[in-house]
Amino acid sequence: MEPVNPVEINFDGIIGPSHNYAGLSLGNLASASHAGDPSYPRAAALQGLAKMRGNMAMGLAQGFFVPLPRPNLRFLAEIAGDGAGPVDDRLARAIWSASSMWTANAATVSPAADCADGRCHLTVANLVTMPHRYQEWPDTLRQLRLAFADTAHFAVHDPVPACFGDEGAANHMRLASSHAAPGVEVFVYGKAGGAFPARQHDQASMAVARRHALDWNRVLMVEQSPEAIAAGAFHNDVVAVSNGNVLLAHEQAFANREEVYARLTAMMPDVQIYTVPASEVSLAEAIRTYLFNGQILSLPDVSGGGGGMALVIPTEAWESKPVRGWLDTLLASNGPIRTVVPVDVRQSMANGGGPACLRLRVVADPATVDPRFLLDERKADAIERVISSHWPEQIDPAHFPPDAALAAAIVGARTALLDVLELGELA
Repeated sequence: MEPVNPVEINFDGIIGPSHNYAGLSLGNLASASHAGDPSYPRAAALQGLAKMRGNMAMGLAQGFFVPLPRPNLRFLAEIAGDGAGPVDDRLARAIWSASSMWTANAATVSPAADCADGRCHLTVANLVTMPHRYQEWPDTLRQLRLAFADTAHFAVHDPVPACFGDEGAANHMRLASSHAAPGVEVFVYGKAGGAFPARQHDQASMAVARRHALDWNRVLMVEQSPEAIAAGAFHNDVVAVSNGNVLLAHEQAFANREEVYARLTAMMPDVQIYTVPASEVSLAEAIRTYLFNGQILSLPDVSGGGGGMALVIPTEAWESKPVRGWLDTLLASNGPIRTVVPVDVRQSMANGGGPACLRLRVVADPATVDPRFLLDERKADAIERVISSHWPEQIDPAHFPPDAALAAAIVGARTALLDVLELGELA
C-alpha cells in the first residue's frame, strides 16, 4: 500500500549515558586516537539533540531512537558462559558501548517507491565485523519493529547471515528525482583495506537488495576503493553522500570511479555528480574533517522558488581551510546545494561519528510511524530535561568499566528516558 504523504524522516540516535572512548573500532582513526580520553555523555547527548532541533527548525521531519540497554547482560552471558574463566578486557568494555547512537548503521532502508510490494523495507544490520557493534542488532530490531509496526506500510527484516558483514545505511545511498519517486539504490561494498577490515560484504548488499524486492535495473553495486578503506574510510559515508539527484563524493571514494559514474548516469540521466579532487581536499583531510559524513537535506519550498538543499557538516569540516575553500566554490556554482550548516557534534566526532552517522533516513508518511519515535519541541524539551538531570557529566578512563555507582547511574538514566517517552516495552 502506497504511503499517503511520504517524506524523508531522519531518525537520530539519542547518545546514551554510557558514551565513552574505549577505542574498540579497528580502522576508525578518530576512535583509536581518542581511546582512553575522558568522555562527556551529557554534552554529547545535548549536542545530538541540538542537531535534531536544527533540522526541525528547517521545517524537516525528525525522529529518534533511544539508547540500547547497557550493560548488555545478554551479550555478557553469551561470552562469559558460567563466569569461571577470564573475560577479555575489550569485551568487558564492549557491553557498555554507546555505539548504537550511530543509527546510520542500524539498518538499510528502501522506500516504498523502490520495492515491488509498495512497502518500505528495512533490514537490520548484523555489524558482525566489530564485536561491540555486533551485539546491537537484537535490541535494534526490537526498536525498529516497534517504530515501524504498521505492516501495511513497512516490512522489517532480520539481519542477513553473519557470514556476510552488513553495516546498514552507512554503505548505502539512494538517488531519486524526489523522496517519493522511484530511485536508484547504490550499495557500496569493500574487498580490501590494507591493515583495516572491509566491513561491508558484497553478498550482504546483494541479499538486502533481494529481500527488499528492488528493481535490478535500478540497483548499482559499487566497490569502495581500497585506498579509502586503508586511509580510514571504514564506511562509504565517510567519503560519499547523496540526496535527491545529487551525489557528492571524494575523487578516491570508489574503485573504477569513471565506470561507476557512467553506469549511474545511464540509470539516472539527470544525476548531478560533484567530485572533490584530492588536489583540493586530500583523502586524509576528508576523513579527518568528515566533510562527506554530512547530511544533504531537501529543504521545504516555502516561497515557490524551490527549496534547494542544505549540507549539514561538522564544525571540524567548516574550520578546515581546504574544505572551506572547496565549499565556497560549491556554493558559488549556484547548484542545488544552496547553504552549508555547521553543527557541533564534537563528542561524537571524537569517537568517529559525524552528523550522517547519527541518522537513519526513512521515507514514509509520518502518520504510519509510531508517534512516540517522532520528535517535536515539547518532546525535545522533555528529552533535554532528562539528559540534563540524569546523564553523567563526565566519564574518566579510570572509572571504566563502571563501578557500581556509575553503573547504577547509567541504567537509571536510560530508565528515566524510557519513562518520559512512554517506551517501557524497551526496558
